[in-house]
Amino acid sequence: QVQLVESGGGSVQAGGSLRLSCAASGHTYSNYCMGWFRQAPGKEREGVAAIYTGSGSLMPTYYVDFVKGRFTISHDKAKNTVYLLMNSLKPEDTAMYYCAAELRFVYGCSGSLPPREYDYWGQGTQVTVSS
Repeated sequence: QVQLVESGGGSVQAGGSLRLSCAASGHTYSNYCMGWFRQAPGKEREGVAAIYTGSGSLMPTYYVDFVKGRFTISHDKAKNTVYLLMNSLKPEDTAMYYCAAELRFVYGCSGSLPPREYDYWGQGTQVTVSS
């Protein structure tokens, strides 16, 4: 049904920046949460950021503490694409980053960013940060 394709990953030095993109297609809904998650080797998948796209220009955003102030999530409705701008990258940010979508029938997203609540997932894009 819904297809998500991530791009923009790569290898950078600590302190550098990357901008990830997630193009969505095939979905029939307009109210949803678009989230970014990451998974490092040997660790559980964890939420990074999310944005609610069902309220026009008013798109609430959600961040976990360890990326707050460094990462910025945004959404281009016309292009049906969500972005994650990552600044001041740290070695501990190294992970496979996944884009995900969750159908929503109430306003907003879950601020705790639970991976298991999301319905559709992309294949991921690798981010590697070296010191």
